Amino acid sequence: MEELAYKLVKVTEAAALAAHKLVGSGDEKKADQVAVDAMRTMLNSMEINGTIVIGEGERDEAPMLYIGEKVGTGGGPEIDIAVDPLEGTTICAHYKQGAMSVLAATKKGDFLHAPDVYMEKIAVGKNLPEGVVSLKNSIEKNLDNLAQAKNCKVNDLVVTVLKRERHNKLIEKIRQLGARIKLIDDGDIAAVVSLVNGNHDMYTGTGGAPEGVLAAAALSSIGGQMEGRLIFDTDHLKERAKNVNIDDLEKIYTVKDMARGESVFIATGVTSGELVDGVKFSHNTYSTSSLIILPNKLIKSQTMRNLC
Repeated sequence: MEELAYKLVKVTEAAALAAHKLVGSGDEKKADQVAVDAMRTMLNSMEINGTIVIGEGERDEAPMLYIGEKVGTGGGPEIDIAVDPLEGTTICAHYKQGAMSVLAATKKGDFLHAPDVYMEKIAVGKNLPEGVVSLKNSIEKNLDNLAQAKNCKVNDLVVTVLKRERHNKLIEKIRQLGARIKLIDDGDIAAVVSLVNGNHDMYTGTGGAPEGVLAAAALSSIGGQMEGRLIFDTDHLKERAKNVNIDDLEKIYTVKDMARGESVFIATGVTSGELVDGVKFSHNTYSTSSLIILPNKLIKSQTMRNLC
């Protein structure tokens, strides 16, 4: 798995470098597209037999890296791949901190094949009692349980939430209960993974299901807890659930449900953030910084190359 990780880091490096050229451009779609193109090109040059199981959307909606797309030369290991070529498209377009390119890989069949829908999520860091927080609980109970487990008060806790209108009531409730809130504009993969660094205490709210599976791939290797519930709240979405053989629309998925076996998680920075530094240029060279997460192993990698 480690050997595969060092090969795959070239994929996220290529996507990050391509996206960095659009940093501050204000063009989210173009930044995402160049990252997708670079990632796809690099994946297809590799000696792997890969299938995209978490990608840019369904085949008809995403011309590149769609769910079910085959990548690689067809030789080498048979692997399932989850990608987010540009995590934080808005962050990148507005030149804010924390944009990155993300990829996770595992053996065939070990990732949850989640459709590109919303997912309700809750996550905490490592070394906490199993089930200390859960989507089955009220936010009040989750904060109380977490405070007890951390031997602190609720008003000592920091909860990260995506800044979205749909979260207004949740944000108001958390503040009423006394906890502090760290609002983020985008990038909930980084928010979940950084829980293991102790930068905040809990992540909660609704975000993309693909990002949920990618975050679970990281947590499955380095600890931490997470639950996710896919949201199928329209007839169209319920039909999509049937198409991917999801029968229980209320099922709560744990980390081990989303990433069932050993996996590798890789993030390369576009702009500097909590997890990794962004692309840097100096004279005729550029450098990229990556985080590689393997089972019980966290590797920080920096690559410097000459500009062509």
